[in-house]
Amino acid sequence: MTSSMSIDNIPWHRLTTAYGKGTKIPTLIEAKQYHQLAALIEHQSTLWQVTPWVLLVLLNRLPEQPLEQLSMEELLLYKAVASVIPLEEMSPERAVASLDELLDERYLWPLDEEESELEWEKDEPKGYDPQAFLSYYYFSYILLCDAIPLFKTLMTHQPEQRELLEELVGLLQPEG
Repeated sequence: MTSSMSIDNIPWHRLTTAYGKGTKIPTLIEAKQYHQLAALIEHQSTLWQVTPWVLLVLLNRLPEQPLEQLSMEELLLYKAVASVIPLEEMSPERAVASLDELLDERYLWPLDEEESELEWEKDEPKGYDPQAFLSYYYFSYILLCDAIPLFKTLMTHQPEQRELLEELVGLLQPEG
């Protein structure tokens, strides 16, 4: 999956996490704080607006780093997301047309903090209509599926993480 977005031009400050807005996400990505990132992008089986964007940045960086540098914490982040994706609902017809569309103004949170607080009180806050919400899952799923060949390559290069990688791939490609 391609997107023209990079870590520097994703409006993190207008996307929600499990605990507010994603303002700190670029710093956490750069510091490789995968455990903290995982808590922000998946919480109680819910994915958030930032989830596909965090995956996009991390998964785009994977081919650039030596395979042996992939940490267990990063793999656990991918597994946490994969484990809550309802595969039976992953259909492009149910999602918005593209990942980049999720950065359309109608889905982004207000810049003003007071307006943001009021947004949470709405029955359906910005970016949480059923189609947009399902799209966070759908595009996260597509990004992870696109990385399956790399995950399979990692199985041979990191035997100590093979079991976790097999579980991750199994969540994305169940036998059936």
